[in-house]
Amino acid sequence: MSDSPAPTVKTTCPYCGVGCGVLATLEEGGAVTIKGDPDHPANYGRLCSKGSALGETTDLDGRLLYPEIVGARATWDDALDLVASKFAEAIAEHGPDSVAFYVSGQLLTEDYYVANKLMKGFIGSANIDTNSRLCMASSVAGHRRAFGSDTVPGNYQDLELADLIVFTGSNLAWCHPVLYQRIAAAKAARPEMRIVLIDPRRTMTADIADLHLAIAPDGDVSLFLGLLAHLANNGFVDAAYVGAFTSGIDQAVEIARAPSLAELMAQTGLAVAELEAFFALWAASEKVVTVYSQGVNQSSSGTDKVNAIINCHLATGRIGRPGMGPFSVTGQPNAMGGREVGGLANMLAAHMEIENPEHRDRVQRFWNSPVIANRPGLKAVDMFEAVGQGRIKALWIMATNPVDSMPDAGAVEAALKACPFVVVSDIMAETDTIRHAHVKLPSLGWGEKDGTVTNSERRISRQRAFLPPPGEARADWWQMSEIGRRMGHAEAFEYEGPASILREYAAQTGFENNGARDLDIGAFADIDDAAYDDLAPFQWPKPVNDISLSPGIRFFANGGFFTGDGLARFVPVAPPARVTVDERRRFTLNTGRIRDHWHTMTRTAKSARLSAHIAEPFAEIHPDDASALGIGPADLVRVSSEGCGIVVRALLTARQQPGSIFVPMHWTDQWASSARVDRLVAPAVDPVSGQPALKTSRVGLTRFEASQYGFIVSRDRPALDSEAYWAMARTDGGWRAEFALSEPFEDVPAFICAMLAIDAATPLLSFADPTSGVVRYAAFDGRQLLGAIYLANAPVSVSRSWAADQLQQDFASLPARWRIVAGRPANDMPDKGAIVCACMNVGVNDIIDAVRAGCRSVGAVGQATSAGTNCGSCKSEIKVILDDHQILAAE
Repeated sequence: MSDSPAPTVKTTCPYCGVGCGVLATLEEGGAVTIKGDPDHPANYGRLCSKGSALGETTDLDGRLLYPEIVGARATWDDALDLVASKFAEAIAEHGPDSVAFYVSGQLLTEDYYVANKLMKGFIGSANIDTNSRLCMASSVAGHRRAFGSDTVPGNYQDLELADLIVFTGSNLAWCHPVLYQRIAAAKAARPEMRIVLIDPRRTMTADIADLHLAIAPDGDVSLFLGLLAHLANNGFVDAAYVGAFTSGIDQAVEIARAPSLAELMAQTGLAVAELEAFFALWAASEKVVTVYSQGVNQSSSGTDKVNAIINCHLATGRIGRPGMGPFSVTGQPNAMGGREVGGLANMLAAHMEIENPEHRDRVQRFWNSPVIANRPGLKAVDMFEAVGQGRIKALWIMATNPVDSMPDAGAVEAALKACPFVVVSDIMAETDTIRHAHVKLPSLGWGEKDGTVTNSERRISRQRAFLPPPGEARADWWQMSEIGRRMGHAEAFEYEGPASILREYAAQTGFENNGARDLDIGAFADIDDAAYDDLAPFQWPKPVNDISLSPGIRFFANGGFFTGDGLARFVPVAPPARVTVDERRRFTLNTGRIRDHWHTMTRTAKSARLSAHIAEPFAEIHPDDASALGIGPADLVRVSSEGCGIVVRALLTARQQPGSIFVPMHWTDQWASSARVDRLVAPAVDPVSGQPALKTSRVGLTRFEASQYGFIVSRDRPALDSEAYWAMARTDGGWRAEFALSEPFEDVPAFICAMLAIDAATPLLSFADPTSGVVRYAAFDGRQLLGAIYLANAPVSVSRSWAADQLQQDFASLPARWRIVAGRPANDMPDKGAIVCACMNVGVNDIIDAVRAGCRSVGAVGQATSAGTNCGSCKSEIKVILDDHQILAAE
């Protein structure tokens, strides 16, 4: 056995667009140790809860390890031959627009590049779109309208240098936690820094905000129109900057001045004092960064929102200088990389325009391709509509789960069922999408694949492999290259590895560029394999002869826009039309992320600690709305739209705005009985960007009637499938699940044995109270708990974290076993309560006890309990608990 330490590999986190550097170490026995990379300029060693738990998600449980054809294991040659022939047949019979790729921000840039090249240059269609369409397409469109290119002007340093940060449509604390921690640290160092949160919900990001504007849904355009009018009316326009570097301000200001104050209040839902405070703060702060994300982009007026924000920065010249500018933060690890290489249906590679004949000619000549797509392809929503209509005959889905994440997800599933030929490349054998594939192709996952990603500040970093390929899984770029070869284009797809793909892509960015395009990494066109392996994070542009890795590159402080005349465009925008409320669907549905889970949980659900914080799907409801509908705390509710509905847990909170509800996007049919929330989202899109409006669908809300409620902890996955409601999560030592029954089971012991998959002869400890309907059972195998089930006529009252912990305890004594059915710990075994800090397994009761013992700050709570001392993602929640209980503790 070797005494030398295991090698540590520098790689990049596969979650959000922050692009954090990760140090991964493969230990003996297969365990993976994860730490933040202190040298990476995105995170300087910080990681969020998801990043910290990456080592817990690399196992092979549930992995797709071999190609399959119609459910049967196949060889790679047979699977690829079939894919190539089916695509070729469709093209020959119906034309190139009869096939499509739907790709993902989970792909590496090298994968994305090959997919785009194959579809646009060799198949000859632009029918390649990405789930980044659901994420940042409105930002892309807004950038292109204003700047002439999809350019993010600033960088992360600006967030720490700003005097005012405006978060609009961004819950940074939960969705981009490391950036939130950088800002929180900067504000602690400079208390004069001001922060404004614009969001219908009072999210955890509000807890470092000096001002929270609980704006009406889709009120952002009106708010920034009001700001532009205020800036113009009160002498805050930078006439020198506007005159030298922009065009069109007069028309933009004229439209901005049109709404009266009363109309502005009605459109934004804000009071006069709130509007005036925001306008005055923005105008008086020279260094302003406006951070925006999905709450802006995922809207039928998303592109106009982006341009309304940009207009204010252009008017004041607050762009491209330290501490100022509009800042789009991307949702996925490689949403930016996909945009760069043409992964969107309306763009060409290297930020060239598909509508521009010169650009098409340039791309075709560079690739020496037989054809080039000459018009935009189908964007995501249109693409799946075309699949459903039979116009798409062959579809290849890569590294994404549209049956859960697309709007009108039920129609998307129906379209896949009807499609003649569906290919899915994924790492998991079972997802709601892959179950409809004719051909399943096993891809490499994080830790196994090798390539580059680009984060929200245009910084390109390496994802490096430190795990061997499992089974027969292969890289996505290899799969597509093999299809290109089989379709007769072998020479164009003779890649030796990801380094050769990056060389070609880098050369394309510099090809006939000479400063005409923003994206240029031509300096890496000749990078050799060894240098690629050692490539340090760098921010583009990096043209030929520029090999410096200096930080802090910004655009547009002195003009230099990528429009025909070099001037930025003010884009006149108007408020969106008011929505007529249907009393049957009088609630506005907002969907989004929670702190510890990612997308459709194919990775994060493997980690017990990531499910410890929130273990089941829920709907945030304002208490007044809940009271009017007879909904109590922890009741089940049905959220419905157009004949379909989901069932989730009610979370009553004044942080929610009356008339709105929030439901997270993560739960799938693998983890809950009926929680695919995007089934309820209408397929409305922004007319410019094609991005779906995932934040403002209209839904109905009712209490879900159940005759009996249950909670279970089990060593094996419980057999839940026919219950009226269930939601399942991993826990240390086994599983935990919530469920509800339409009708109580008459033979409860038989139900328990079936649920726990134990023999009917297994002895059961039990307790029953007929008056309250409380029934509890526990089964043991020697000194180990096999499982415990708690039933009641109302939502079960038992500490979930305590019950789950019992799966790892020793039950040699009978009194210890009876505590299971009693549902409470002994006096010397305090109940930590609901988990707040997933990293350190600290519960709400632990934190309350620390406050009562005299802790008066988040730091003090951390010293006493260790909560918040690892990734820091829970600090905002600790502060809420601290604020709520300090007064009680002082009495």
